[in-house]
Amino acid sequence: MRVYITDLEAYNNGHLVGAWYELPMSEDLLAESIENELQKGRDVCNSAHYHEEYFSTDYECDYMKIDEYESLTKLNEIAQKMESLEMQEKTAVMLMLENNIVNSIDEAIENIDNMICTDEEKIEDVAYSYIEESGALQGMAENLQGYFDYKALGRDIEIEGCYFRDEENILWEFIR
Repeated sequence: MRVYITDLEAYNNGHLVGAWYELPMSEDLLAESIENELQKGRDVCNSAHYHEEYFSTDYECDYMKIDEYESLTKLNEIAQKMESLEMQEKTAVMLMLENNIVNSIDEAIENIDNMICTDEEKIEDVAYSYIEESGALQGMAENLQGYFDYKALGRDIEIEGCYFRDEENILWEFIR
């Protein structure tokens, strides 16, 4: 996550004073970074009084939208949590957020074990795996098992709304 931190008072006086910062960073470094931008704003505005307000005029983030007045401390905490996740866990979080399964990153992280990667691109392959794992056709004669319609079962599974595709077109299942 990257954010462009801007001095609000300098901005309101016609000066764009700010810089890009990569999150997460230590709390001390974050406070120092904010103070540096506010000091630059005071210098540009030739202001004797203390500039205290800042906002994010731009951002780069794959997993959430950022409001311009979002707390940088909160954003830093979120970035720390996301950085600690494995790549597959990050994908699960992003899918839950993109598909409005959860309302926040914290809720997505709490539900990470409920988002399962199927490693399949076709829903009928998911249906086949489900039937094989469940043993649902075990009692049926082997020569009749080939007539089972995995595509139809896959369509029905997909209609339930629990499957989502990632950027690589792989299906993920959210288990409620």
